[in-house]
Amino acid sequence: MSRAPVRYALIGTGMMGCEHLRFLGVMRAMGHPVSLAALVDPDKDMLAAAGALAEELGFEQFVSHVSQHALELATIDAAVIASPNYTHRAVLEPLLDADIAILAEKPLCTTVVDCEWLLAALVARRSSQPFWTAMEYRYMPPAARLLERLGAGDVGHIRMVSIREHRYPFLEKVGHWNRHNAHTGGTLVEKCCHHFDLMRLITGAEPLRLYATGGMDVNHLDEVVDGRPADIIDNALVLVDFDNGVRASLDLCMFAEGSDPQEQITVIGDAGRLDAFIPAPARFRSSDSDPHGRVEFTPRDGRGKEIDTTLVDARLVEAGDHHGSTYHQHERFLAAINGDGPVAVTAVDGALAVAMGACAQASISAHQAMPFIAPEGAHIRQEKQAS
Repeated sequence: MSRAPVRYALIGTGMMGCEHLRFLGVMRAMGHPVSLAALVDPDKDMLAAAGALAEELGFEQFVSHVSQHALELATIDAAVIASPNYTHRAVLEPLLDADIAILAEKPLCTTVVDCEWLLAALVARRSSQPFWTAMEYRYMPPAARLLERLGAGDVGHIRMVSIREHRYPFLEKVGHWNRHNAHTGGTLVEKCCHHFDLMRLITGAEPLRLYATGGMDVNHLDEVVDGRPADIIDNALVLVDFDNGVRASLDLCMFAEGSDPQEQITVIGDAGRLDAFIPAPARFRSSDSDPHGRVEFTPRDGRGKEIDTTLVDARLVEAGDHHGSTYHQHERFLAAINGDGPVAVTAVDGALAVAMGACAQASISAHQAMPFIAPEGAHIRQEKQAS
């Protein structure tokens, strides 16, 4: 029996919002039952551009609103939140009373306090519709393949994890909102919640303490936005001790344009090592670099190294900056909406990733290791979901 299309509202039509829109178009083109009911954005120019894109993608009968208050919740089944980080709490608050599915972009909120508010609100929520935190890095094909091979036990007992991202600076956003910690949560929240989420997923454990060092050394040094100098760091090193004895590290540099690969995830166990190599988005990649990425397995004795290339559909590469992962995430979100799969990335996952980033930011300021404190309600929420 065919299903009625799931009616989506997209709140926020900037760079990431339009990526979600393009991938909803790809979903529709590939036969998934999805439709666009509404676009919401206070910036009229961005809203108009997104509307033109939606029409180009073949969506019909959607409405555009400059105010979220005009959104008729009874006309939608799912909302995708892609507004600026600091708006997430205000955007989410009226949606939680509606019986709709929600996919909220990372970081879930910019502060641990707001994450705690959301966890409590979800526990009290009357709707059984899924709430999903968007963590695209889980679904980048090389990262997904690495996770599969770890699940198969390739490296044996995991002992160490390292993640390196050497990339281009923060992009231009409307009003330059991403130039201040107050609006982003800080670089280690805004950018690196992805990495901390992967660390938890790979280790299957929770952090005990973090030590970070970092600074604002090259980018945005002379930028002034709304009368305030930019204050976001552009490089950092972070060490994390997990409660199962695994150690993890993050190496971030945001003035390393042209790095190939852009990201490398390394997991070492007592039986060998896995490396995932993830290329930069197409628009930041050199013409001769690998567009697909790969996973390499090296046994402990160094013999018989395996190279596992992860091929990516060209349509998915062209639709966004995340190596096609946004499509795979939407497939799973749609399955959860239809009762055909679980919520793989919960609000708890999103809150813990924010808390790890905030702890690392605090470590930089304090010049010392910081104990990790989980957001209030995180483990209560996990127990409720498991029951």
